[in-house]
Amino acid sequence: VAAVAPPAVDWWTSTEDLRLRLSPQPALAPSALEGNGRGLVRVDATLTRQSILGIGSSLEHATCYNLTLLPPETRDRVIESLVHPDKGIGMSLMRVCIGTSDFAPGPFYTYADLPSGQKDPELHTFSIERDREYVLPVLKAARRHAPDLRFFASPWSPPAWMKSNQRIGGGSLLPEHYPHFAEYLVRFIEAYRAEGIPIHALTVQNEPEFNPEAYPTCRWTAEQQREFVRDHLGPLFRKRGIDTLIWVYDHNFNNIEFASTILSDPAAARFVDGTAFHLYEGRPSAMTRLQRRHPDKHLYFTEGSTFGVKGATEILSYFLNGSRTYNAWVTMIDHRGQPNVSGFHDCSPTAIVLQRDSLEPEYRFDYYMYGHFSRFIRPGALRLDTPRGARSPSHAAFRNPDGTL
Repeated sequence: VAAVAPPAVDWWTSTEDLRLRLSPQPALAPSALEGNGRGLVRVDATLTRQSILGIGSSLEHATCYNLTLLPPETRDRVIESLVHPDKGIGMSLMRVCIGTSDFAPGPFYTYADLPSGQKDPELHTFSIERDREYVLPVLKAARRHAPDLRFFASPWSPPAWMKSNQRIGGGSLLPEHYPHFAEYLVRFIEAYRAEGIPIHALTVQNEPEFNPEAYPTCRWTAEQQREFVRDHLGPLFRKRGIDTLIWVYDHNFNNIEFASTILSDPAAARFVDGTAFHLYEGRPSAMTRLQRRHPDKHLYFTEGSTFGVKGATEILSYFLNGSRTYNAWVTMIDHRGQPNVSGFHDCSPTAIVLQRDSLEPEYRFDYYMYGHFSRFIRPGALRLDTPRGARSPSHAAFRNPDGTL
């Protein structure tokens, strides 16, 4: 009986000069190994690591605003190019903001803003109406192109009247308003669900250890977040039948003690699915260290754009250290770096840049680089073990639910 030849290997490539853009190449026929095997990539398909939840970017206010400036047909085509699994790069997980983030056209808002000196603990004024202008239409269009698209959400600030400084920027959440902020987050989830936008997961606070006053921020200690999740948010989710997952921390690699403080308390940890990370300080290996302490909790990379070929190796490092996700931050800024009303953070050119004068989208190399991940590593994929040699190139391997590697 003749031996069955192993299947050919399909492959695609992109170049930074954009000469090749996710371009399919002639299939490679497997052949016997020659030489000493240096630089060889070995895959052990019998040993699996974490499952992949999704790969994507953000549909924050700046991106949604810029998309709505486009002619309708162009806007629809750009959204399709982001999330459609065949006609686009198949982004499968998108981050949304609970109220405005720093990248927004302004003015900043939450869903329960009041004149100075007023309070609304019963949240009679709660409303997502302002999201109907340009955020919700984009999210709904994305779901039309990709019905299985998942969203996770993050607040940048509670309403000012809940905070120590009575401002949307800076300050911290007053303990007396912990139950009101928990209710606020539940109202958001329920309101978005009613709009056909289910929220798969929620982070308690974006970057809780950084709170400049120039844009919506709120400082939390690990102990405060532990108390809030344990005594307020987690129990309220259960009481109201909310199946949205809770992710804690949502900040840089350099302080895993924040997450560990929460996860070491069984009464808080029972409500927590995992920990979210950003890239701005520390190293991805911190995720591995945290998982060794808390192996029953998941890891998620929730914010940080990477650039060029080097950026691809950075994304690989997040997966190799256990993350179930990769999400870039800000998907489409314009050629002037706008909208960015606070100006506190500069914005590097995004994967797609809006040429504001011509209203034409410019697809940069990073769009195609992200596509090398999001288009081929599908939700539910399992990372496979890849023993690393001294001369091995940066690599990772995944097996999709359909069996493709």
